[in-house]
Amino acid sequence: MNTPELLAPAGTPEHLETAFAYGADAVYAGQPRYSLRVRNNSFKDVAALGAGIERAHELGKQFYLVSNIAPHNDKVRSYLRDLEPVLEQKPDALIMSDPGLIMLVREKWPDQPIHLSVQANAVNWATVEFWRRQGISRVILSRELALNEIREIRDRVPEMELEVFVHGALCMAYSGRCLLSGYMNHRDANQGACTNACRWNYKQVQHGHDQTGDLIATCGSSDVQEMTPKEILLEEPNRPGSFIPAYEDEHGTYIMNSKDLRAVQHVAELAKMGVHSLKIEGRTKSTYYVARTTQVYRRAIDEAMQGKPFDMNLMDELEALSNRGYTEGFLRRHMPREYQTYEQGSSFLGTQQVVGTITDTDDQWLTIDVKNKFAPGDHLELISPAGNIQFSASIMENRNGQAMDYAPGSGHIVRIPKPADLPETLEHSYLTRILPSAHSN
Repeated sequence: MNTPELLAPAGTPEHLETAFAYGADAVYAGQPRYSLRVRNNSFKDVAALGAGIERAHELGKQFYLVSNIAPHNDKVRSYLRDLEPVLEQKPDALIMSDPGLIMLVREKWPDQPIHLSVQANAVNWATVEFWRRQGISRVILSRELALNEIREIRDRVPEMELEVFVHGALCMAYSGRCLLSGYMNHRDANQGACTNACRWNYKQVQHGHDQTGDLIATCGSSDVQEMTPKEILLEEPNRPGSFIPAYEDEHGTYIMNSKDLRAVQHVAELAKMGVHSLKIEGRTKSTYYVARTTQVYRRAIDEAMQGKPFDMNLMDELEALSNRGYTEGFLRRHMPREYQTYEQGSSFLGTQQVVGTITDTDDQWLTIDVKNKFAPGDHLELISPAGNIQFSASIMENRNGQAMDYAPGSGHIVRIPKPADLPETLEHSYLTRILPSAHSN
């Protein structure tokens, strides 16, 4: 059983450093103009990309460049020109989805490794074999596959590296091929500008019809019809007796809002199949998200390789993150209601909240750059690449040594007593507050 690669997102240099500090083997970031990772992407020019790639290679790690846009003619026209200086920075692979662009890259740079993006929707072994014959070195499998299907693909095309998503946001469209954002507000998800319109809050508005029969609003935006909570069952005419639930309350309705993927419990089985890379989704996510998910999946991989039984505490550690509820996705068969979040579109807070980052330490004190309010007596956890510890701080003071009853929030610097058993390195460390409900459980 080979140890699978742990692949983490890196939209900024800070995300890159955090991912590697917490155990990632490789990171991926979007190519300017040609990826679906336009938002929250600091690698917007060749120099920035080059610095990120160089840093990854200094650490003996891999850097994959996402170039998976669905290109129209104008972008095909400029693609090779814009890609050439990027490839001079020597990314370890391009992540691509469009057959035409793949053809152009293979013709001009035949030795450049290419990974097939999840956007290409590879869902069967014949598709994977086809791409192997085109010179693709790795296929990122569609999210809509069950464990037994992944196993069959592995068995039938053993020469191909396979990559599988194990954590992060799921799209209501087929592995992200969605037109909703473009339809609702003219920002095309397939051009890297998704606004997550599937997760928006939609409310009923009073309306009538114009002379052509089109619906028109009959009230101003501030005069929204008062809504009462409703529960609706949708029935398809061709499937009588098969109902789809839709819940509508004072917040709106969220019939397209998927739960988040969490497959840490399947790491060992995926590794036994021979899956080469386990991928964490992380578009627009914080560095704390990268730290926490990378740390948990690193431990899951290492313990699986040591033959240890799965530790259910890893599931609980991921509950610390804000999430939309968790699902195993399509890896195992579930009822549709277990995929979707019908009650709300926003994230659940999670069992922990980041309250600050560690900026300095001495023999007695930890210095905290505060992000959220916390106070002496709160149950805290220090998250670091070297390990995590839980403790409570009895006192708190500001940078001038004056006692404080609480840290108000972002923009403040405070000091708390240094806990025992502190990890040796505190770079890329986070301080979290364990929320009272989670602590009582």
